[in-house]
Amino acid sequence: MTPSSSLPPDAPDTSTESALDKPDAPDAFADPALDEPGRGIGVVIADDQGMIRAGLRLMIGTQPDLSVLGEAADGERAVELARDLRPDVVLLDIAMPRLNGLEAARRILATPAPPRVIMLTTYDTDENLDLALHAGVSGFLLKVSPPEHLFAAIRSAARGDVLLDPAVTGRVVAAYRRTAPAPSPAATGVTAREEEVLRLVAQGLSNTEIAGTLSITEATVSTHINRLLTKLALRDRAQMVRHAYESGLVRPGDPPDGVPPIR
Repeated sequence: MTPSSSLPPDAPDTSTESALDKPDAPDAFADPALDEPGRGIGVVIADDQGMIRAGLRLMIGTQPDLSVLGEAADGERAVELARDLRPDVVLLDIAMPRLNGLEAARRILATPAPPRVIMLTTYDTDENLDLALHAGVSGFLLKVSPPEHLFAAIRSAARGDVLLDPAVTGRVVAAYRRTAPAPSPAATGVTAREEEVLRLVAQGLSNTEIAGTLSITEATVSTHINRLLTKLALRDRAQMVRHAYESGLVRPGDPPDGVPPIR
């Protein structure tokens, strides 16, 4: 009788071997099975240090609602993975070879329906936070931040919120200082309630946290935010944060009015 297979019955089938199992696997990976409905929040990690990428991947892997879709060791590869894997959030180191994180963020955010971008930063050396926020990033996170900060930042960005690591806030505010301050919210027809919402957005609270702090519904919070964007001629929450500090509505060192943005 002719055998149905050229392999012995108990021989291992290596036809579906993953590229990750091969010695010459690239520094970025992609698992198509993760890029499916129900995967949770899809994340791409971009950092030129392999140990940092491995640590982030392990931490994110502990969360059932988060999935690491790919890793990149340079900015150009990060742009490619963001395009090909369609993640919800990209974690970008600012200092990377071939293409730095700032330029990678610009390119990623210039694509149709882009993912949210969180910059990974070293507090003492990064000089491009202002430019990154102008590019539309959704937050900044210190590499030494505890895991709960990382998880909160990813989930906040996926919701469309802007989240700043508390240790980075002062640096970002300093970058936003201008010789000519922005007009006060009241001067542009903003109501007292809208001003309260603007202050809480600038302090990093999500819509859910703002609703709880002001005892209003999330739908009402969304309405106030949309009106603020229109009245102040702003594009997104990141610009709302900048405007709040430039106008003096919020100042460095002010205690938060509601629930801390990272817990």
